[in-house]
Amino acid sequence: MGQRPYREALTSSPMIRLRILLLSLAGAVVLAAAGYRTVTYTNLNPGREVGAVVDEFNGVKVYYNGGVNNSEGRNVSRDGYNLGIKYQCVEFVKRYYFERFNHRMPDAFGNAKDFFDANTAQGALNPKRALVQYRNAESEKPQVDDLIVFPPTLFNPYGHVAIVAGVTEGEVEIVQQNPGPFSGSRARFAMEAADGRWKVSGGALGWLRPALSLTPISR
Repeated sequence: MGQRPYREALTSSPMIRLRILLLSLAGAVVLAAAGYRTVTYTNLNPGREVGAVVDEFNGVKVYYNGGVNNSEGRNVSRDGYNLGIKYQCVEFVKRYYFERFNHRMPDAFGNAKDFFDANTAQGALNPKRALVQYRNAESEKPQVDDLIVFPPTLFNPYGHVAIVAGVTEGEVEIVQQNPGPFSGSRARFAMEAADGRWKVSGGALGWLRPALSLTPISR
């Protein structure tokens, strides 16, 4: 009983309370970081094995990656062209363009968000990707085979890229790699048309398209 006033006085000190708060916040940050790493680097889906084929579009396979930050090493072509980190979203879209169109991007590196160049004008050539770039909510409707780019989010600082697999008057379907251990390789986004402009939901930045000289490789 004689110790209580001393302890209460000690913990009621502003400096002591601040230290306790800072320690609590530091502990919470450490736990959050550990949880984030576990969720994003670990395959939490026991029903799928990393590297398994989960889909295919125009003859190009889509592989399962488990946690979105998992890395299975770099994939390169036989002659050394960098296709990206297995089995990230970037690796799929680059491999898709390489296998379907024999297309090599001048800049063989970059995260998903880097595929959209904010300085490239509507309908102009994106020099790093050697693809024609269109902005979301402008005059060009997405087409099948387009490479569509999504921005970073709070829990994904790298952005996301996919291939347009289908387009209707009110919807865009994409095929994607590495959407997460429990998400599917296909996703659909609503699309609105107004005043000659096409707006795809989901925050898409825009889409990139092969030039007219690029035609699919016969299989």
